[in-house]
Amino acid sequence: MAAMGTIDAVVTGAGGFIGGHLTRALLDEGLTVRGVDRKPLHAWYQAHPEADNLVGDVDLREDCAQAMAGAEGAEVFHLAADMGGMGFIESHKADCMLSVLSSTHMLMAARDAGAGRYFYSSSACVYAAGKQTEADVAALREEDAYPAMPEDGYGWEKLFSERMARHFREDFGLATRTARYHNVYGPYGTWTGGREKAPAAACRKVALAVLTGTDEVEIWGDGEQTRSFTYIDDCVEGTLRLARSQVVEPLNIGSDQLVSINQLFAIVESIAGVRLKHRHIPGPLGVRGRNSDNTRIMKELGWEPETPLTAGLERTYRWVYDQVSAQLDGRPYFAA
Repeated sequence: MAAMGTIDAVVTGAGGFIGGHLTRALLDEGLTVRGVDRKPLHAWYQAHPEADNLVGDVDLREDCAQAMAGAEGAEVFHLAADMGGMGFIESHKADCMLSVLSSTHMLMAARDAGAGRYFYSSSACVYAAGKQTEADVAALREEDAYPAMPEDGYGWEKLFSERMARHFREDFGLATRTARYHNVYGPYGTWTGGREKAPAAACRKVALAVLTGTDEVEIWGDGEQTRSFTYIDDCVEGTLRLARSQVVEPLNIGSDQLVSINQLFAIVESIAGVRLKHRHIPGPLGVRGRNSDNTRIMKELGWEPETPLTAGLERTYRWVYDQVSAQLDGRPYFAA
């Protein structure tokens, strides 16, 4: 552990996808960073040796207090959550909602330790389902979260924890900032096992087809459901800009490049240099359409996610292809 009073930033969920990338960015700024995750260190997506890496469960109040030891005045980035793609959150609603424990206990620990800033990673799943019933969806504005009817389970927890962060700011003076992430993807993320999101799943399925010589991939539903997808570098940049801003209300951090899932697969196939048949099968679909309205983030921060989907998917596909290839060959691969 680092000495008392020497921690500049605390990242919960540091052993996860976004947390690992964010920790790297903070370290690159020359900050002293404590990364916290309940997974054993060998299972972290990225374990940076320069960080003060702490294995602890931030569902537990005592572990949150330990995470904040010596972090007076620090930036706190609360990313820890039990989550995944639609295949996971549709069938693990109670588990997702239990993330309210970490959200609650980290707010209390940050307040008690005198944190300088507290960033909460919310989700586009907080938006009202009635505004997401068509594939050709109107982009979601921040005010569209109310009247509330978020994604069942995961979305309700995120929306509740947004409000709790707001009230900790109002009642206790903790400088909270909240982002609503829209479908973040990129290398060093979950790509198999059931928690992966659509871009990683598409990359895996196409890579497997290429490597095994098959000519078909499976897609849940009719593939006409739409989403926007945000590359990890943009997510990290937006997170740091928002966390250090004076913007107290939640902001979207998401690409506004809307595509259907069929189009997503077609882009990945083009990157791979193949054209595959699409076999549409039943599966959890979520809302019919979801996109990010970036009017407010442009107004408040003068910035929005910049990475074109094709560019981000090319980097992601190359990385996932290497993992699938290693797995098939029996070589070491990124298994998180």
